[in-house]
Amino acid sequence: MRWFEITVLAAEQSQEMVAHYMNELGAGGVSIEESWTEDKPRDTSFGQWYDKPLNNIKAGYAEIKGYFPEGTDPTQLIEQLTLLLRGLPEFGYDAGEYTISSAEVNEDEWAEAWKKYFKPLQVTEQLTIKPTWEAYEPREGELIIELDPGMAFGTGTHPTTALCLRTLEGAIHGGETVIDVGTGSGILSIGAIRLGAKQVLALDLDPIAVSSATENVKLNGLQDVIEVRQSDLLGVLSQPATADSVQPPVDLVVANILAEIILLFITDVMDVLKPGGIYIASGIYKNKEEDVASALLAAGFEIIDRVRQEDWIAFVAGKPGGSDE
Repeated sequence: MRWFEITVLAAEQSQEMVAHYMNELGAGGVSIEESWTEDKPRDTSFGQWYDKPLNNIKAGYAEIKGYFPEGTDPTQLIEQLTLLLRGLPEFGYDAGEYTISSAEVNEDEWAEAWKKYFKPLQVTEQLTIKPTWEAYEPREGELIIELDPGMAFGTGTHPTTALCLRTLEGAIHGGETVIDVGTGSGILSIGAIRLGAKQVLALDLDPIAVSSATENVKLNGLQDVIEVRQSDLLGVLSQPATADSVQPPVDLVVANILAEIILLFITDVMDVLKPGGIYIASGIYKNKEEDVASALLAAGFEIIDRVRQEDWIAFVAGKPGGSDE
């Protein structure tokens, strides 16, 4: 099968919005590659190593590639993306001096070729992400997440995902019930169980993500403790659930999605958390930090911590009323 590859070169701060737009326009998969130059250090705080060489993307920019099936009109797609990119300043984002181009590719050129760059990656003191196709001998006590993300977002290499996993490591003490909103590949749900959570409900609106997360849960043998469901944010919680499903109130909610989406359902998160429960919100670029902080405080959350990596922020917020108060 042949696909149309639409490539947007835009400022890094706009990458998540561009990827979101591509998904909204019907992309069957989206990849993001940031600039890696000699003057941009890579995170090696947990001994990470990088097999992928430096690229020639200009500093401060990223290449976002969307893959659209045969029958798509690439000219129309480019026109729609151009209009959307022009409107980004209204939402506080700057795409910079962006360019948009298109090409035709075979499916195996993008669906499989990227795998040679995805190697085992230690993302926290305990957690290591291992691609299913890579051989790896874990050290004693190392917690392994087996992963084949397919066309879903979430390999652990992006700062927002790494931030969530590191923050989960500090927030989970054992036996928690968790809701993962916008689960993507299921990486955060699997990580939560590996760290000691008792049960996770993984939610995503994208059926491709639901399929990918379901397969990854099976790869890790966790289908008895992680339930994957299609849902628009927390909307599925208003529907009947099985007896063994995660039921509110829960101990922890994690969401690694766009700041604009996080702002839409903060009060819903408050409603599904137990008193003293924790909300981890990531996917927030630095220009949206104070917007999210204000919304969390307005909803009644206490901001416990702000964890940073590069220009991305993850909030750790608490619902008042825990036993220690």
